[in-house]
Amino acid sequence: MSIIEMKVPSPGESITEVQIARWVKKEGDYVEKDEEICEIDSDKATLTLSAEASGTLHILVNEGDTVEVGKVVCTLDTSAKPIVEKVPANVVVMEEKTTPPKTVVPPTSDYAKGTPSPSAGKLMKEKTISSEQIEATGKGGRITKGDVLRAAAKSGATILQTGTRNVRTEKMSMLRKKVAERLVAVKQETAMLTTFNEVDMLPVMTLRKKYKDTFKEVHGVNLGFMSFFTKAVCEALKAFPAVNAQIAGQEIRYHDYCDIGIAVSAPKGLMVPVLRNAENMSLAEIERHIASLAAKAREGKISIEEMSGGTFTITNGGVFGSMLSTPIINPPQSAILGMHNIVERPVAVQGKVEIRPIMYVALSYDHRLIDGRESVGFLVTVKQLLEDPIKLLTGGEDPMKILLEI
Repeated sequence: MSIIEMKVPSPGESITEVQIARWVKKEGDYVEKDEEICEIDSDKATLTLSAEASGTLHILVNEGDTVEVGKVVCTLDTSAKPIVEKVPANVVVMEEKTTPPKTVVPPTSDYAKGTPSPSAGKLMKEKTISSEQIEATGKGGRITKGDVLRAAAKSGATILQTGTRNVRTEKMSMLRKKVAERLVAVKQETAMLTTFNEVDMLPVMTLRKKYKDTFKEVHGVNLGFMSFFTKAVCEALKAFPAVNAQIAGQEIRYHDYCDIGIAVSAPKGLMVPVLRNAENMSLAEIERHIASLAAKAREGKISIEEMSGGTFTITNGGVFGSMLSTPIINPPQSAILGMHNIVERPVAVQGKVEIRPIMYVALSYDHRLIDGRESVGFLVTVKQLLEDPIKLLTGGEDPMKILLEI
């Protein structure tokens, strides 16, 4: 017999323990080499444990248990062979034919007389009412729930509303616990404020409608709103670098690049993959990177490196129908932009009331680092760029000035 011990791999630096989220294979299963046998949750990401060799699985740790990195969680008996059932060549498997059962017909038409339905029988037990006290009105003399209720009302029994009151409990995942700790810490350790504005999305929607088919044909990805917002954020961060900065002890750390985190709702919880140097990306590159990282996050295959080191975050509650919210800062960052749903609203345009597709946007920021001037100015810049996408796509410059070289 040859036994291989399977140990918990390290998900990354500073992580010392993980949680066994789910056993993909069962005790005693024969598994092939490199086949996934277990899902493991850390406080940052989900990873899978794959078989190092082919063999029979012996599980040592239960689902939901928290274990240290490097601990043996299962073994593989590599001397075992897969069970293959073979049918001899001279044996012909015939399909067994069965005679359908005959229908049993009740001997009399009153076979159900005095018999309560399941719901009626349950209610009779609760009210301690016998069948003799009930006038049955169901088919064939069957006692219905209504019959029991009427009998209970006559006898003065208290009628209680019935229904399930089940309670289900499960262990909190490592990722959910870490998210909870970080969010509470942000509320306690930062001077967080939120400022709001509204964006007329008609210019972006018009541009998108006109070119989305060609964009998809040329670049192979859909043209969404997130790429426009990412471009606008990068331009606004250049104008207001404090929004892209972080507090590091007694110092302020400014970044001359924009690593934009995009919040993604995944089955395991909220994840924030990061677009590196988003300020240098085109709309197509942004869309491709977002699609790739979001897919990895939802499949639980994203790495810790792909979620680390962001300088600013964008979250879109609008996909779930949110009209307005105050997003919580993603530490150690100093600000986060919240997008919301697009709703047609009456607005004043050049002295006239028009119906426009409006989105409310919110910027939550750490007031220890970012003053009102920077926060409001940043959000106004994002608004202006989105309402003038041609200017947005020329790097924030007035296209006419570029044309006239002035």
